[in-house]
Amino acid sequence: MLLEERIEAFDKLEQQLSSWEGTEKYETLKRQAQHKNNWFTSEHIDFSITGIRKMITNASLEQWVSKYQLEHIEPKTVGIVMAGNIPLVGFHDLLSVLISGHKVAVKMSSQDELLMGAVIQELLAMSPGMKEFIEIRAQLKDIDAVIATGSDNSSRYFEYYFSKIPNVIRKNRTSVAVITGKETPAELDQLWSDIYLYFGMGCRNVSKLFIPKGFDLTQIFRTWENKGDLANHHKYFNNYEYNKSIYLVNKVPHLDTGYGLWLEDEALVSPISVTYYSTYESEQELANWFTENAEKIQCIVASDTLRYIPFGQAQYPEVWDYADGVDTLAFLERL
Repeated sequence: MLLEERIEAFDKLEQQLSSWEGTEKYETLKRQAQHKNNWFTSEHIDFSITGIRKMITNASLEQWVSKYQLEHIEPKTVGIVMAGNIPLVGFHDLLSVLISGHKVAVKMSSQDELLMGAVIQELLAMSPGMKEFIEIRAQLKDIDAVIATGSDNSSRYFEYYFSKIPNVIRKNRTSVAVITGKETPAELDQLWSDIYLYFGMGCRNVSKLFIPKGFDLTQIFRTWENKGDLANHHKYFNNYEYNKSIYLVNKVPHLDTGYGLWLEDEALVSPISVTYYSTYESEQELANWFTENAEKIQCIVASDTLRYIPFGQAQYPEVWDYADGVDTLAFLERL
């Protein structure tokens, strides 16, 4: 397929996904996906579909691929090991391989196979020419390269198993936010989605907050007074109650919003329902910390939008915002 045809295939997929809204077919799919994985709520699935549609418009795709030489790629088979922590999290890798002109062998996560399978079927239905480029596999053998996403533990297995072929191996990452004390109420309100969307389970979710010394965190909590619906999700709330009981029994000082726990801690990765925070005295202190922990940070949220991601935008990546800072399309271009 020509590059123009590949772009057209995904543009057709965007139109098809837009037609899903409000249909019984889509509502049934969401119910099935939620039954399979209770962390996948209807609202979160909607949000993921919206994000995918934004990525695959004709205009976005043309702007994205214009920086690469993808017209005459010799197709190779690229394996993808997909994660399943949030709905359709593996879609960007699928898109990258196919838009580059390579073939893809997909090992879907058991936690997200219904949604991912449905999107792939729609792509094939709209663009039958893609059928020779997509294969769903239980095991990834006889492949030329691989993109694998997992935990720090699974990454060691991936690095060993796929050591003889070109690879992109992703490990655990999380995101942080910086408060200066000059934020508007609107910005503080938007921080809620950066922390709690997808129950905080995505690598772009903020798990740690940096605040200036003397900053009153209740300034933030007051802007979130109408956002306590997380308490209605039983799996999330079970985590909240468990962590709360541990802190109470061990007399660990913490703040409690009724659905989220806040703990001053130097660690970066916090448990579900918990947000860590630390104080800082200077921008240089923060810059040094970011440099030292760069391999663990997915993105930084702050009001300094020239250098960082604006509040409320952590879960709205553009198609050219690569996970772990690794240019996936450049990797595929070089194969």
